[in-house]
Amino acid sequence: MHLLQPELHTRRAFLRRSGQLGLAGTALPFALNLAAMGEAAAFTATDYKALVCVFLYGGNDYANTVVTYDDPSYLKYSAIRGGNGLAGGGIAIPKAELANTLLNPTAALPGGRQYALHPAMPGLTGLFNSGKAAVQLNVGPLVVPLTKAQYNGSNRSLYPLPPKLFSHNDQQSVWQSSSPEGSTIGWGGNIGDLALSSNANSLFTCISVTGNAVFLSGDSALQYQVSTGGAIPINGVKNSVYGSTAVRTALTSLIQQTSAQTLENEYNRVTTRAVTSESLITTGIAGVNLATPFPANNGLADQLKMVARLIGARGTLGTKRQVFMVSMGGFDLHDNLISQQPGLMQRLSDAMTAFHNATVELGLADKVTAFTASDFGRTLNSNGDGSDHGWGSHHLMVGGAVKGKAFYGSAPPVSNTNTTAAEDQWHVGQGRLLPSTSVDQYAATLAKWFGVSSTELAGVLPNLSHFGGAEYPVDLGFMNA
Repeated sequence: MHLLQPELHTRRAFLRRSGQLGLAGTALPFALNLAAMGEAAAFTATDYKALVCVFLYGGNDYANTVVTYDDPSYLKYSAIRGGNGLAGGGIAIPKAELANTLLNPTAALPGGRQYALHPAMPGLTGLFNSGKAAVQLNVGPLVVPLTKAQYNGSNRSLYPLPPKLFSHNDQQSVWQSSSPEGSTIGWGGNIGDLALSSNANSLFTCISVTGNAVFLSGDSALQYQVSTGGAIPINGVKNSVYGSTAVRTALTSLIQQTSAQTLENEYNRVTTRAVTSESLITTGIAGVNLATPFPANNGLADQLKMVARLIGARGTLGTKRQVFMVSMGGFDLHDNLISQQPGLMQRLSDAMTAFHNATVELGLADKVTAFTASDFGRTLNSNGDGSDHGWGSHHLMVGGAVKGKAFYGSAPPVSNTNTTAAEDQWHVGQGRLLPSTSVDQYAATLAKWFGVSSTELAGVLPNLSHFGGAEYPVDLGFMNA
């Protein structure tokens, strides 16, 4: 039987509950020993590495992002999406428009399968074809490996489904934390927990440039939030209050002084930490002047430029391991897919390409890995002018440590409800892909490269223990050591 709440049974959760008992005074010596064990298990980094999650909010349409290109598959894609053969149409991109973004892997895919990126993505196409990017095919949330029959069956004890499939908020949370909306701990934060001891200032281990996101929250790691302009100051400390520097000085002293009151003292301690951290960030990024051009009028590029500057400031900030998150929205294209997705794809491609170029400038291209994620893929079927909520999707990994110019996972046949019995096993209706690779496998591959040991992976990714073997490997192989 599979545990429906595996997060309650990890070593990490056991340590957390033991610590809570220790606070109650009932298990203090035992809790202290467990805490020491947990600290000893964390890795100590001697070099620098960073993971950058690029989250595409709304559910990106996979079929028009990594587009099937070989004639037999393309013709099926075109027909399902309302097109007219190779000319495309409906929500199918004409094949001729894909020629400039054709992906040329080192090893050909079985059955003559070919893919191209969206025509608006020449930058990422260039990175793929030069060996600096790769594609993970058909990845999505899974609690356990599933077949179509198991999905349709009723035995949810043996074959549980990810909670609240096809729901935006819940699937965003499941991707980031393995749990639906309301989750408080994400796998990026869990990775950060293990890296805290590697950084002189642990507060800068997990940094968001896109506001609050569960992905970066750990048991101990906090998500430090910055804007595209840098650290967010406390106005009353940074600037004059009511035009008076005297009031500012008094306020600064008041909110940072030691107090005999426990809650007030804790509040002031946190405030002092915020003021100090803002100063460190501001000083650090001031010394990083990138020559790499980033595209204008591109919010994702602005976020990634800030990430690059923070990475450039790693010496000042005292960091050797960092996890970042950036994002862009607008992908819930039930309508206007053909008219609106090109702009989104161009911004994504231009931003991620510029960011990779910046890591080359910093001399850290093989130390920084960016990867995409999204709520879910979408239906292959057209709803007339767009596509609806789906499940599995294709995602991109970019960086000098990526084993690029390659596809990972299994290429799904292009199919929907009107297809052969063999092809029907790949989807759960309307061309919604049944994932053949889990988010946990995808995340574990990135985490291992980052420095997480095999024994720690189960605590970071609660469903990972249900996967393994040749068909569902824990390490998908797309990262160099």
